[in-house]
Amino acid sequence: MIEIAFTEMNVAGPYLFPAKCASLEPISELVEQAARLAGLDDQATGAIQLAVEEACDNIIEHAYGPDIEGDIECTFEIVAEGLVVTLHDHGRSFDPRRVSPPDLTSALEQRDVGGLGLHFIRQLTDDFRFAFDPLEGNSLRLLKRRSQNGSLDLQGLELPRSCLT
Repeated sequence: MIEIAFTEMNVAGPYLFPAKCASLEPISELVEQAARLAGLDDQATGAIQLAVEEACDNIIEHAYGPDIEGDIECTFEIVAEGLVVTLHDHGRSFDPRRVSPPDLTSALEQRDVGGLGLHFIRQLTDDFRFAFDPLEGNSLRLLKRRSQNGSLDLQGLELPRSCLT
């Protein structure tokens, strides 16, 4: 298990992982450690873990795909509000603003396959920012605030996963 280490500036990383399904577990462990050190409660920790796992799964599946080797770089920052996780990759670019919200009202058999990952990431985090630079690659910044009253209930929530472990 990798031990997370924060600098005096409350930043940890970057940690580099191959863009493979096998990296999801060690990334999730780092997210959990960072969340605990940032003072997030169990629900907020679970939410940011799920959001990061889904984002990494999207990077593996869509940014790189099965034929492209690449890495996912993870950086963690403890901020006044909670925890910021930044994921960086050099895969295909993606603009989340161009993705239509998923149809959550139709019967399952009438819905398009996919498209829920981005929705879950937005629902599970308090701030979601994506940037693309042709030279620097893709950067996704996720903020999870420390919970207050009215925390999101994650009981029974399961995300669709393309990486089967």
